Amino acid sequence: MKNKLKMLLFGLLVMVLFWRADVSASAATPTDKIINYVITVDVQDDATLVLNYHIDWKVLESKNAGAVSWVQVGTPNKHYISYKKMSDNIVSMSMTTGSESKAKIYFNKSYEAPEVISFDFQVVQDYTYQMNSPASGQTKFTFTPGWFSEIAVENLTIRWNADQVDSWSEGCILEDGYLNWSTSLKADEKYTIHVIYPNDAFQFDPSKMYEESSGETSEMSDATAGAIAFFVILAVIIFICAMTSIAGYSSQAKLGVTYDTKITRTKIEYYPVCQGCGGERTEGMDKCAHCGRSMIKSTEVIQETKTPKQDQEALKYSTEGTYHYGSSPHTYVRVNVIRTPRPRPVNTTHHSSCAHSSCACACACACACAGGGRAGCSTKDFYNTDLKLRMLERLTKTRK
Repeated sequence: MKNKLKMLLFGLLVMVLFWRADVSASAATPTDKIINYVITVDVQDDATLVLNYHIDWKVLESKNAGAVSWVQVGTPNKHYISYKKMSDNIVSMSMTTGSESKAKIYFNKSYEAPEVISFDFQVVQDYTYQMNSPASGQTKFTFTPGWFSEIAVENLTIRWNADQVDSWSEGCILEDGYLNWSTSLKADEKYTIHVIYPNDAFQFDPSKMYEESSGETSEMSDATAGAIAFFVILAVIIFICAMTSIAGYSSQAKLGVTYDTKITRTKIEYYPVCQGCGGERTEGMDKCAHCGRSMIKSTEVIQETKTPKQDQEALKYSTEGTYHYGSSPHTYVRVNVIRTPRPRPVNTTHHSSCAHSSCACACACACACAGGGRAGCSTKDFYNTDLKLRMLERLTKTRK
């Protein structure tokens, strides 16, 4: 019986190895290439982003992979306001807002190698900033364009409107009122930029900061799915082998996981009537139900230490939600509770690097979830810089 089991396991292992070799060989030849990937970003008064995309997508192989009749491109997160096609060759467009965030673009024809598909579309995006970051009084946008796990990008350009910008990531130039970052990307390579404003630059809303732990994940490519399947099967084989040779297992105490809890309480005062159209505020809404203008008059983060006497009542609220506060019918306190796992002690004789990854990730950022017609993924990262706009303007004039 044991010999038959070993032969069966050996046969399964050989089949898996040959299958993985076939998958790797087919994935080695790229089917597409992106020649230009240009994203122009404008921040609106309500702090939403208008993202205009222009993409030149070249089909490299269509005999085996098939012609391209649709593609998908990663967008920042599920909180989009609107979207629309901007070029005539797009017959329809839709958005995916579940565990993935991407725009699906359907063309009016199928493209074969070596044709180039040039197309444009627009997405208006919300929940893309973090207030009082990296310092009090500042608001940071973090943006990672959706990337493609099996497609290289010859030219990625991010154009961000420089109006009222305070500081930004390095590596850009100022041109025609826009900060310009340009780079090329290998397949599965990512690029992240950060733009920082004063808190009063736009109508930033504390309730619309991106989730620090949203749990969203990116769509897996065929190669990634194949790798996961391979390791799952291999793990099953190892487990069965171990079960046949080990009589029992020693029990271990489960490692407990402790959490740090951060509670942010924000006092929000609303206008009783809209300052734009004069309509009355609808209960539970931050914007006017008639014209869409923000109904927030002021916001103030209530500190747990040295709290003024008039605000100490707010400290009793410790669960997520929005509560009526004080005697004014237009004042509320919004409570945001974030629980993060406390890092376990590590052996200091080993060194490792931490990579913040996954779509709208389990780290601390909100950017792009991936997607291409045949593959896609995304990640986030933070780094602080302090390049001032006037410094870049002087540098640009000097170069001219």
